[in-house]
Amino acid sequence: MQTPQLKSNDTATAQVESLNHEGQGVARVNGKAVFIRGALPGEEVVFRYFNKRKNYDTGGVLEILRPSPDRIADPKCRYFGTCGGCSLQHLKAEGQIQAKQQTLLDNLERIGRVTPANILPPVTGPTWNYRRKARLGVRVVAKKGGVLVGFRESRSSYITNLETCDTLDARIAALLPALHLLISRLSCPERIPQIEVAAGERDAALVFRHLQALTAEDLGLLTAFGGEHALQIYLQPAGPESVHALWPATPAPLSYSLPDYNLELVFAPTDFIQINDHVNQRMIAQALALLDPQPHERVLDLFCGLGNFSLPLARRAGSVLGIEGNALLLEKARYNAQHNAITNAEFQFADLYAIQDTQALPWPRQKFDKWLLDPPRTGAMEVIRSLPPAGAPSRIVYISCYPATLARDSEVLVHAHGYELHSAGVMDMFPHTSHVESIALFVKHDGAP
Repeated sequence: MQTPQLKSNDTATAQVESLNHEGQGVARVNGKAVFIRGALPGEEVVFRYFNKRKNYDTGGVLEILRPSPDRIADPKCRYFGTCGGCSLQHLKAEGQIQAKQQTLLDNLERIGRVTPANILPPVTGPTWNYRRKARLGVRVVAKKGGVLVGFRESRSSYITNLETCDTLDARIAALLPALHLLISRLSCPERIPQIEVAAGERDAALVFRHLQALTAEDLGLLTAFGGEHALQIYLQPAGPESVHALWPATPAPLSYSLPDYNLELVFAPTDFIQINDHVNQRMIAQALALLDPQPHERVLDLFCGLGNFSLPLARRAGSVLGIEGNALLLEKARYNAQHNAITNAEFQFADLYAIQDTQALPWPRQKFDKWLLDPPRTGAMEVIRSLPPAGAPSRIVYISCYPATLARDSEVLVHAHGYELHSAGVMDMFPHTSHVESIALFVKHDGAP
């Protein structure tokens, strides 16, 4: 593992206790917390300080005096330690899961003052070549050889120049050298800041952000690249609304299937989808098993996106109402319902972070038996505050991509609304990173307030 440029020559020895939310080892030196990059729980290490702050310090490993039995001495990726795309390749998969589960439980106890009655088995999948969505940075740095394409370096805004990537969809990872060459041949490589990657089951797409107009020769090079590698090529000259297809002129929609529910969902290259296909399928199965929708029940799916949960739910429940605050995703959800001949799912627009009048919302006026929440990192506090005092759902399944906001919202669900945190567990949506995706089931028992 390469050590970044350090800001201090101070060194110390520490016993590492745990991992923080960024995958750094947590230790205490003279009573003060130190976050040590490259250290694992249970290890004794010599580290060098990066920064000393009022409440905590940061540092990086210089020497491992007592290694963890879960340490991988030779991580698979040759860029690990420089590239910021992964932070845990030096930790065995089982250790990664254990660390993420502990992060979840610590947040629930410390922030939410709650403990799940049951710990769910982790939801896992393949740990390599799983990323079907990514954003690659592009820079031109003459002293590093010209065009750089890759993820940001750890603790830096610089770009790691990748010739391959073990977590990207294999179709895209294999093309990284060709992408370097393509961009270097364009008239304005220094004006291409990023490339968005989106991979469906059959087709894959690249979206090139460009800050100045491309020449006819540029367009020809990009078109030829798409044709040679069977890739859809999109251009983005301004904001997200400016994205348009270059090649083919009318590309086939990207899609992924959910075979357990006989569904195919289509999406645009810039649409939000779950990054890991295998874990997504197992996550949906876990969510439906916990929610247990019945043929006579009405289910509310909040933050429904393009229908990733709504449409599988519609195969089991009597009816589903999906609520989404992104108009483009909402239209995609409606299209996906029609595309799959689903007639018992409806979709409505609502900004779930700007709830002014709860009586204008569907759920205070209509009874829903069960809810599913899948909010972004900021959580679902506004929605939870709008829970109706009467006719509240008997079950709520909460999908979370940030354990701190799940814990914050859990406190309100349990201590203010009378739910039991029946079960919770982690889902390894992003192997080799410190990102914690989790799922929780809240149950309201008969007679609870």
